[in-house]
Amino acid sequence: MRSIDDLDVHGRRVLVRVDFNVPLDEDAAGGVGVADDTRIRAALGTIEELRGRGARLVLVSHLGRPGGQVDPALSLAPVATRLGELIGTRVALAPGVVGERVRAMSEELGEGEVMLLENVRFEAGEKRNDPALARALAELADVYVNDAFGAAHRAHASTEGVAHLLPSAAGRLLEGEVRTLTGILEKPAHPLVAIVGGAKVADKIGVIDRFLEIAEVVIIGGAMCFPFLCAQGHAVGESLCGVQDTEHARRALARAAQPGHARLELPLDLVIGERLAADSPHRVLDGVEVPDGWMGLDIGPASAARYAAEIARAGTVFWNGPMGAFELEPFAAGTRAVAEAVAKAPGLTVVGGGDSAAALARFGLEHAVDHLSTGGGATLELVEGRELPGVQALEGTGVAGGVGS
Repeated sequence: MRSIDDLDVHGRRVLVRVDFNVPLDEDAAGGVGVADDTRIRAALGTIEELRGRGARLVLVSHLGRPGGQVDPALSLAPVATRLGELIGTRVALAPGVVGERVRAMSEELGEGEVMLLENVRFEAGEKRNDPALARALAELADVYVNDAFGAAHRAHASTEGVAHLLPSAAGRLLEGEVRTLTGILEKPAHPLVAIVGGAKVADKIGVIDRFLEIAEVVIIGGAMCFPFLCAQGHAVGESLCGVQDTEHARRALARAAQPGHARLELPLDLVIGERLAADSPHRVLDGVEVPDGWMGLDIGPASAARYAAEIARAGTVFWNGPMGAFELEPFAAGTRAVAEAVAKAPGLTVVGGGDSAAALARFGLEHAVDHLSTGGGATLELVEGRELPGVQALEGTGVAGGVGS
């Protein structure tokens, strides 16, 4: 995979695919602002390096799901404002994604200047990977850099199509994500401990299967533990437990029982509640037999202590998915204990994005791990062993001259 070290960017227009799919909210002045700028900050390394090398930057991102139509509520205007504040210079927002006016703006950029295209998903051709849209995007630049790891698992016009039309490379964020995640899969420090939580086994069975092959221990938490417990014959009460998830769990248990596979760790005790609510009656269950009318909403203290001990012995830790409904304080202790154990672990610690990142942030531990991935689906697909179209398109690319040169 080519990096920006392989590109001559001085004085050239560089189309940079970033992931600025950030939450918005109403600001103090009654306008719309960025509620969480984590993803914007994650791209600053690449943006500032390219600016420092004299590049003329054309940034492209999606925001939300506008369905291929212009939706003013999903404009990237607040993002342009916030990015300008972070880099200390004006970031011009284009009046659209492509077209003559947008191309003229790109041609007028000076060295180190930055413009941001409007939400690329305002174009219906983006998610279809429409060749015409890819060509129009390529006309805005001389070089292409993909730094949007969170969108790299999508074969869209701005992530895959345009990469074949310009000299292309990975930005620092995408490069670091791929290097770190492939590193723990191919050459981890052992023992490798994978912690997999969340709601549905079906969503992460590929990740579980991969770690059963390469890890020493696979720890299961969150609602997805109940299909495993059900497959073992335990009562799960009103806990989330679908038929398909139970079948996936049954097959995973069978694989774990085979020689040479990881040990599968399931909860020893639970925190149960009558309903998913902060004011629900709840109690610690000594064991895993959930009575009728109750649902499991967190791992119990004995399970948390056992999981923490496994994490403390690990040479490499991968964590994706909470241990319970951590957003509600009565059911946050299990996730907090695992987060604290990961933060203290002496080995390499890698945390998948999404709810795991949100949990670290809630407990003030987001800076206490070695690598916090910006990807959600991209992280899971890479760990599963799937090819990411946005990464694959950068392998050995390099169109002499480029469309926009």
